[in-house]
Amino acid sequence: MTAKRQTRNVRWIATLAAGALATAATDPAMAQGDRHVIVITLDGLRWQELFDGADRDLITGADGGVSDSTATLRRFWRTDRDDRRRALMPFLWSAVDRQGLILGDSAAGSVVRVTNGRRFSYPGYNELFVGAPDDRRIDSNRKLPNPNVTVLEWLGRRPGFGGRVEVFGSWDVFPSIFNAERSGLPVNGDGPPFPRAASDTERALNRMSEWLPALWAAARLDAPTMAAAAEALVQRQPRVLTVLLGETDEWAHARRYDQYLDAAHRADRFIEYLWTTAQTLPSYRGRTTLLISTDHGRGNGRAWTDHGEEVPSADRIWMAVLGPEVSPTESLGRQPATQSQFAATIARVVGEDWQTARPDAAGPLRLRPD
Repeated sequence: MTAKRQTRNVRWIATLAAGALATAATDPAMAQGDRHVIVITLDGLRWQELFDGADRDLITGADGGVSDSTATLRRFWRTDRDDRRRALMPFLWSAVDRQGLILGDSAAGSVVRVTNGRRFSYPGYNELFVGAPDDRRIDSNRKLPNPNVTVLEWLGRRPGFGGRVEVFGSWDVFPSIFNAERSGLPVNGDGPPFPRAASDTERALNRMSEWLPALWAAARLDAPTMAAAAEALVQRQPRVLTVLLGETDEWAHARRYDQYLDAAHRADRFIEYLWTTAQTLPSYRGRTTLLISTDHGRGNGRAWTDHGEEVPSADRIWMAVLGPEVSPTESLGRQPATQSQFAATIARVVGEDWQTARPDAAGPLRLRPD
């Protein structure tokens, strides 16, 4: 897909979502004191790109598979490290500057580690949303219903959360990871983003999803996932909105570093749209936290596409937290962390304690000074 066509698609999504925002009304029954969380994952996005920005050697060398190195350098290469990462993900870094915490810059001694020994997607998502690894039972990406209850399933049954937890993803394994049949969570991972379209906008988004190219057998492009999540945010205003993006991993496995960078950059624009939209909604403004992470790391150099048990460096990931629950300090930015802390952090920012239900889960991240 050309950059020009991608831009037109993004503009279409924005137009549809803006129309929904203009017509949406805040539910008067919604408790104004409720805290909300938006959870976003970028599958397999390396900490190196997040903190260092684009890798010049991968742009210009054969290992990156870049089709137009001159154009990619112009878009994403900067001499200064801070400028490079802001060229790739400008909103995230500006938001962190204002009120955020970002962990996982291994080059600066901030390490976030995966604790499962598998270092690929299903085990990673299980650890993220359960708070503990399960290497014995979660040992493949097969579509087997997760025997573990995730923090999202648990929250969906807590007072004040019933019907207010939604999950949108770009991979057809997500209904199994969140055990949609048992949990009752609305989890979408392939096909039309709205299996039961109930409005003209939802039907239009389903048509867009159908008309976009199907590049991968088990995953769809992120655009329909993004657009559906934006529509759900405005129209239904869930307390927990989870969006699981996949293009960064798909393009990495295809050894297309330029498309991998583009996918990360588009994800940043989507995160900006969700966050700024949330601030226009009275029920979200000042009461919403944004959590962002990834399911696994990747290798280095020529092995930048790889992950799994044979890739030790794939245990390095990152996490970001934005919003009123965060009071960042230099020491908090250096705290060692694990992927397993993500689940308890989701619960904590909406006023719940995941460890009461899952005592072996890791505790939440420290978001404020002791």
